[in-house]
Amino acid sequence: MLYYDIEQGVTAFSTTREGGFSSGNYASMNINPYCGDNPEDIAKNLDLLSKELNVSKDRVIMPHQTHGTEVRQIGEDFLDLDDEIKKMILEGVDALITNVPCVCIGVSTADCIPVILYDAGHKALAAVHAGWRGTVARIVQKTIAMMRPAFGTKPEMLKAVIGPGISLEAFEVGDEVYQAFAEAAFNMESISRRTDKWHIDLPECNRLQLVETGIKPENIISSGICTYNNTDRFFSARKLGVNSGRIYTGALIN
Repeated sequence: MLYYDIEQGVTAFSTTREGGFSSGNYASMNINPYCGDNPEDIAKNLDLLSKELNVSKDRVIMPHQTHGTEVRQIGEDFLDLDDEIKKMILEGVDALITNVPCVCIGVSTADCIPVILYDAGHKALAAVHAGWRGTVARIVQKTIAMMRPAFGTKPEMLKAVIGPGISLEAFEVGDEVYQAFAEAAFNMESISRRTDKWHIDLPECNRLQLVETGIKPENIISSGICTYNNTDRFFSARKLGVNSGRIYTGALIN
């Protein structure tokens, strides 16, 4: 596990490939049920994680992401719902927010950028999945916008973590992806570079969005870990293929 020192009383982390039961390209700590792994191994891995976090398994929340911008709030009432209803509520969701203690919200990534947000004043959390499509659509900013009415969040009081994801050097893209960022009015000089093809800096792009929203630069923790170049410890769909495990980046208020 990779832990982040975001704030006292908050556990923020990313899982690594180490210490679990899965095998092959899922080896070994994968809790994502949507990527083709053995369900029995997933269940055992989830047991390990829940024990590590000291919460029950039903309080480890994971959406089924679709590279969209849907944000879902997890309240106390969610915990009492039937499993099938929970699954429906979490379908097509790429960011979660909550202020419920001892509930772990998180997102799954394997090159995309995971972002954790914490509002200490209102004791509220967010977990955001920002692939290139979500980044272009400014999902981190939309999540912060959702936290304002839900919790009274002020961006300048937030702390953020940018977890492991693909780096500028490794994220080679086609002209259409470059054009999507350009048309969305990003500062291309600061987030892109061309060699044989264009490269986009997804971690930096999300960092700049956080700053633009009002988060102080000194309150942003960047892991600096490239998943593509560190597949011994982290999953990378671009290197391992889509039939591989996922990093779970999450947080909970203790």
